[in-house]
Amino acid sequence: MLYYIYMNKHFSSYRELREKLLKNPKIKKEYELLRAEYETIDKIIELRIKNKLTQRQLAEKIGTKQSAVSRFEKKMINPTLYTLSQIASAFGKKLVVEFK
Repeated sequence: MLYYIYMNKHFSSYRELREKLLKNPKIKKEYELLRAEYETIDKIIELRIKNKLTQRQLAEKIGTKQSAVSRFEKKMINPTLYTLSQIASAFGKKLVVEFK
């Protein structure tokens, strides 16, 4: 079983750790600012798997390297809107950005 450790305390799940961390107002504010980024990445991973594409196949469709897709999926880099548009197109989708 995977355990998460934060300040010498063990948490049995990511959800439990997240709930603990989000009680801190500063952490919660940053989490909310990053929510769209995380949700977008999660959606792309979901679409890639649903369409039975490897990272390499998706990379070929958008004209990049597999390592770039990997870094993106690991949240190590932030793709540009152009790259997001390319990814959307690869799945037959359209990228829509809005402010609410």
